[in-house]
Amino acid sequence: MQKIVLTICSINYLAQAKSLGDSLLQHNPDYTFLIGLVDRLDQSSIDKSQLPDYPLIELHTIGIEDLDELCDKYNITELNTAVKPFFMEYVYNTYPEAEIVHYFDPDILVFQALSDIESPLKNHSLVLTPHIVSPYPDTSRPQETDLLNTGIFNLGFLGTKRSPNTLAFLHWWKERLRDQCYIDLANGMFVDQLWVNFAPVYFDDVYISRHLGLNMAYWNLHERTLTGENIPYSVNDAVPLIFFHFSGYHPENPTEISKYQNRYTFQEKPDVATIFDQYAQILIKNGHEMYKKFPCFYIKAPIPKPRKRFLRIRKYLSLPFQKVVNFIDKVQI
Repeated sequence: MQKIVLTICSINYLAQAKSLGDSLLQHNPDYTFLIGLVDRLDQSSIDKSQLPDYPLIELHTIGIEDLDELCDKYNITELNTAVKPFFMEYVYNTYPEAEIVHYFDPDILVFQALSDIESPLKNHSLVLTPHIVSPYPDTSRPQETDLLNTGIFNLGFLGTKRSPNTLAFLHWWKERLRDQCYIDLANGMFVDQLWVNFAPVYFDDVYISRHLGLNMAYWNLHERTLTGENIPYSVNDAVPLIFFHFSGYHPENPTEISKYQNRYTFQEKPDVATIFDQYAQILIKNGHEMYKKFPCFYIKAPIPKPRKRFLRIRKYLSLPFQKVVNFIDKVQI
């Protein structure tokens, strides 16, 4: 039985992807690690010798219908999330021996065997991890209202096994993300995540894991404490840390746990300081400074700002009608 972990990123995140792959195979040598690349190697100045030693599957090679249209409508964050079910479906179709395909965001490290993910898949097709399993204690960010906007489940991880339900889920998810994967909270969209709130309702065999060692990250630090100064880590002195998600962390700002939160500093949460320091060193070793300089092929050029003359016209259109007439009389078009 083949088991696969897939991640998705652009060239500038290959240090994170390599770090994930190395940590995965260190503890799970029976897995295959694949990188879905939302980028074009033939349009990049990167040398092949600089690429990580893992299979790279370029976005334009997986057969997405109307890919140009998909790329045109989304920014790079939206695009990287919109193509997730397309890549997962491609992996199932291309690797017929694969019975298990998990998705991990590239900014994750694995610290144990993935048996606590595989076990529920014996009787279920999908494994989801909620952002939190207990209420927040204060008014710092993130708050429960933030999760109502961005999703109950964190889709930086998704565990799946080959089954009709999984393939049906990927098809449904793919169709939603084709044109509704925007960051548009006012219209009920937050990339791929909000849609998966429906998964336990629409599909029968979805397992919601409350394992505290799965997907530990800034959003659940209020309920989880790391013990141990090195691998293996434990969470709350109760369960092993399976994988840690370093979302919003950048080695360039090593004193900040995540740019998306203000609940804790490393001084207030010293139990996680060591693991973040280790992660920063791993990223630097794996070429973070080099990879981050490569621009992504799919990043759109900024939209030109309106010319000042038309800004002035827009301003005067808000004035009484006669003032607009007088203004237009004076403007040469």
